[in-house]
Amino acid sequence: MTTQLSSNEQYAQVGEVKLCYETFGERTNPPLLLIMGLSSQMVLWEDEFCEQLAARGFWVIRFDNRDCGRSTVLRDKPVPTRMQLMIRHPRAAAYALEELADDAAGLLDHLEVEQAHIVGASMGGMIAQLLAIRHPERARSLVSIMSTTGNRRVGRPSPRIARLLLRRVPRDRQAYIADFVVTWKAIGSPRYHDPSHLRELAGRCYERGIHPAGSGRQLGAIVTAKDRTEELKQLQLPTTVIHGDVDPLISPSGGRATAQAIPDARLVMIPGMGHDLPPGLWDQIIEEIEHTTARVDTNRPHAAESSP
Repeated sequence: MTTQLSSNEQYAQVGEVKLCYETFGERTNPPLLLIMGLSSQMVLWEDEFCEQLAARGFWVIRFDNRDCGRSTVLRDKPVPTRMQLMIRHPRAAAYALEELADDAAGLLDHLEVEQAHIVGASMGGMIAQLLAIRHPERARSLVSIMSTTGNRRVGRPSPRIARLLLRRVPRDRQAYIADFVVTWKAIGSPRYHDPSHLRELAGRCYERGIHPAGSGRQLGAIVTAKDRTEELKQLQLPTTVIHGDVDPLISPSGGRATAQAIPDARLVMIPGMGHDLPPGLWDQIIEEIEHTTARVDTNRPHAAESSP
């Protein structure tokens, strides 16, 4: 397999924010936009994962959401209090998830991409759903991974994990790395837990920049988000919903509800998968992404099938 070189990090001015992004593969290939989740930098779409997608014939785009990594940190925006987050107070929101979806659309504008295949994980799945809802002409297909609909009755985290989201993130490098490993052990796929791999990822994230206040603002956007179920019912594009059957952060009911809401969506429930994207599951996830994109120009005869 020929290694697909990345473009290296670049920046796009999108409204009030500057988004850091990177691409993999040939510009002439179908574009595929990867959207990461809460407090998660684009490098958690790992290099080799992106390279494998590029080798399958995609032009892969990954980016840092606002308030994360090397994109604009909105230091002038208020940080929600723990109580505001817990009770989902409207003042917890410095901005809405819809604005993050518009950021993603703005990045496509910057890249002169009319349409792209959209893949989002966790909060990134919520953003991907909203991108397809708000800008339907921009989305060729949708893959929503370990995400939910915004309906507060589904996709609820376990109480232990909910408390984890509200903790203070260490600023010291070694403490941050240790906390990163503990966090991903708690929410991730038990059979794929690899502390050395996580420490390497954590170190890369730390060097790129950590922004706890930005994470709080992103969380505020999540907890104040409205239920998207009725809008998801209006989507008309090939969609796959991927979820882990042991996800403690967004329970599997969130994935099931998403697949039930979107017409003809395919539900793929992966045994033993938690709330992460471990290398041991990349082959299956990439196959599902490719399967979804291939449905764009077909009659989608298998669209309603679900994995056991």
